[in-house]
Amino acid sequence: MILDLITIIGLTSCGGQNTHGTSDVASHVTSQLEDSRRHLHNSVALGLRGKGVFDELYTVAQECHVSDWDSQGAVPVDEDTYQAAYRFLEALPLGVAAPSIGAEPDGHLTFEWHRSPRRTLSVSVSPERELHYSALLGPREAYGTEPFFGDVPSVILDLIGRVVAQ
Repeated sequence: MILDLITIIGLTSCGGQNTHGTSDVASHVTSQLEDSRRHLHNSVALGLRGKGVFDELYTVAQECHVSDWDSQGAVPVDEDTYQAAYRFLEALPLGVAAPSIGAEPDGHLTFEWHRSPRRTLSVSVSPERELHYSALLGPREAYGTEPFFGDVPSVILDLIGRVVAQ
């Protein structure tokens, strides 16, 4: 019971399961954590997959994979951008609020968390695995670019939390 609770807390509080262990036991534990995390991702309560977010990402990418998809000269969303965006979604912690998904004319995919006109965050994923973000938090603004190496940068996790906080 306690081990199950610790496992659930660990799975919901972190994105990826990066480990440096190489023993058979470390590999087994990592495999079990990944299987458990995958199962929780399918739940409606905790997982984005259960909320249909991965399906929405696929639909947007497919609708925007050709040149001029917006009839105004938009660049197509390519496979590298889709894969980077997919991995970004996978790396978000369990229980995070579901973003809306869109595409930009430059071919990037965008995730948006919106609470009000003055509490919103947009994260744009490039094919080079860069995360360009911009947030409005009342009278304050936050923006920048972070590399994406498999874990969601803490600055972006913090902004998500601040935008969707009650």
